[in-house]
Amino acid sequence: MRTLKTNLNLPLSEFKEWKNATAFFHKKDILEIMRKDKWRMHVLELVRDLGLPDWWIGAGFVRNKVFDYLHGYKKRTPLNDVDVIYFDRKNLSERREAYYQNKLKEKMPQVNWSVTNQARMHKLNGDKPYKNSADGLARWTETPTCVGVKIDKTGRLVLAAPHGIKDLVNLVVRPGPLAKHRLGTYAKRMKEKNWRKRWSRLRILDLE
Repeated sequence: MRTLKTNLNLPLSEFKEWKNATAFFHKKDILEIMRKDKWRMHVLELVRDLGLPDWWIGAGFVRNKVFDYLHGYKKRTPLNDVDVIYFDRKNLSERREAYYQNKLKEKMPQVNWSVTNQARMHKLNGDKPYKNSADGLARWTETPTCVGVKIDKTGRLVLAAPHGIKDLVNLVVRPGPLAKHRLGTYAKRMKEKNWRKRWSRLRILDLE
């Protein structure tokens, strides 16, 4: 992957006030930094091997990686959990989710796995039924969290970003456009997570 630089020809890690990172940081660049992360690729391979229908790993798995990279961090920010989602209308049992979760736990016990079937999650979120996993992903609380990655059936690494990557790569955090009925949840998450302590360049909107 090319060295990412700003128009001022400064290394990205030294340039603190860029106007539009989307101009030089694209989906393919996100996939490239994911591909170079051996730990994340191992996690992706384990989930792929489960054979889940319409699966993705989302939220902090992608978001934190991009935030770390854009802050110039070499050490990985620990994840509270690894959010695995899939879509299966035929089996909405929470026991099935627990089965997959335990399978992953056997392979990587040090990881706090979270496996959820998006075909049933609309009930918990007060939404209409989701069409697929990406539809569920699109309704998560804040925009840079609404991203997912997976290895597809051809072995390619692919990215799901239903609201695009503009906020993610510009270090902007705002309520997701399909989750604005949960602004209280957004405010609570921002207060509890205190992301600015870890990533000082973040702009947390609607709280400033």
